[in-house]
Amino acid sequence: MRRHARRGEAGREVSVASAPSERGAEVGRRIGVGLMYGLWRPRVLGSWKVPATGPVVLAVNHSHNIDGPMVMGVSPRPVHFLIKKEAFVGPLDPFLTGIGQLKVDRHSADRTAITQALDVLSNGGVLGIFPEGTRGEGDFAALRAGLAYFAVRSGAPIVPVAVLGSSEKRGRLMKGLPPLRHRVDVVYGDPFEAGDGSGRRTRKALDEATERIQKQLTAHLENARRLTGR
Repeated sequence: MRRHARRGEAGREVSVASAPSERGAEVGRRIGVGLMYGLWRPRVLGSWKVPATGPVVLAVNHSHNIDGPMVMGVSPRPVHFLIKKEAFVGPLDPFLTGIGQLKVDRHSADRTAITQALDVLSNGGVLGIFPEGTRGEGDFAALRAGLAYFAVRSGAPIVPVAVLGSSEKRGRLMKGLPPLRHRVDVVYGDPFEAGDGSGRRTRKALDEATERIQKQLTAHLENARRLTGR
């Protein structure tokens, strides 16, 4: 990732990470297409609901490690995911950075990651977020405030995404992954606005936005389960 110098408050130069590569994210999408369709059988519903242009936030449930790569591979547009910094180890560090993914420290206010994520949206790109913050049941039961912040701050619509089937079975050859050729459903929901239209960015406004978002995501997940029978 390129960095450029900027003058700090004391006049000294500080290093600021540049915006993630859109071309790199497209390369990542193409790699994801080959891997996800080659190893498993994704069934994608509602991808047409993702706006064709302009900033978008994909809010994805998270119950398995393949959920992010799966969405990257089946998404109609290149996606820049916020990914925990612990995943950027060894050769994965330059690879993930090269395909436009964002390293984030989940245990602090990571200003670099925040700036890069906002850059993605200001440039009209697609930002992918796991709003639960970490892998779990994938039921949107507990959301962190980051999703509301990015959506309200940027004004970008949120598209809920439910990944179903990635964690229901373990493969025989690779027990940490679903069985080869296993069907995984990816269901996109209708875009919605997180804010209340007032433009407020106060803590109370973000808390209220998080509540609205959780209701929308939970309803989408329930609908996705009905559609897929999962």
